[in-house]
Amino acid sequence: MEFDSDGVRLHYEVHGSEGGAPLAVVHGFGSDYRLNWVGTRWQETLTSAGFRVFGLDCRGHGLSEKPHEQAAYSVDIMARDVVHLLDHAGVPAARYLGYSMGARIGLQVVLDFADRIQRAVLGGIGTAGAIESADAIAQALLRGEPTDDPVAQTFYRFASARPTNDLIALAACIRGLQPVRDPTRLASIRTPILVVVGDRDEIAHDAPELVELIPSSRLVTIAGRDHMGAVPAREFKETAIEFLTAE
Repeated sequence: MEFDSDGVRLHYEVHGSEGGAPLAVVHGFGSDYRLNWVGTRWQETLTSAGFRVFGLDCRGHGLSEKPHEQAAYSVDIMARDVVHLLDHAGVPAARYLGYSMGARIGLQVVLDFADRIQRAVLGGIGTAGAIESADAIAQALLRGEPTDDPVAQTFYRFASARPTNDLIALAACIRGLQPVRDPTRLASIRTPILVVVGDRDEIAHDAPELVELIPSSRLVTIAGRDHMGAVPAREFKETAIEFLTAE
């Protein structure tokens, strides 16, 4: 299914019973809904828990349109994409699950549209993360070779391995996204937030600093998992379900 968000065609999927609690689910950079959430068995976990899942392919990813302009990927625009999905689906408010880039987008939705998100699970996120290596990642994607930046190498290998990815669009995306660095705005958040990271996650190593800035958040660390390996972890799923089903 598709909808229009500020002139960009976006793909989404809906799964679960019609009476289930609505849950917006957003993937990480270079991924898409199916790769991030179906192959890892998150979708069946969420629908079995009673959620009505609204899974988005972010602009520049999956089956959605892939602009090549950096300005198309500012984090506030990508946050509006999520709200436009909820509007399109007739959902006034939902719970939220996002990983890495999807977590960054979710945090912006909470900041800009607090009444639309009831509670959020944000995985693989710190105060800056991969955005610190944005230029190196973009250069690797555009040149077709990794740099000496280990984060850039990781994201290049991940993104370039999928023939459906548009590397020019992804380079524009990683440069367009910028982290929220305003401690005052973060301190104003009242939405319940669960931050989940692997204890070997070098990209979200500063997750404790982010949690310190958001009074309504708490941190769960998964032992033995890095940034890419945390997604399918059973502890992540169990903790997220417990948090998302709370009132």
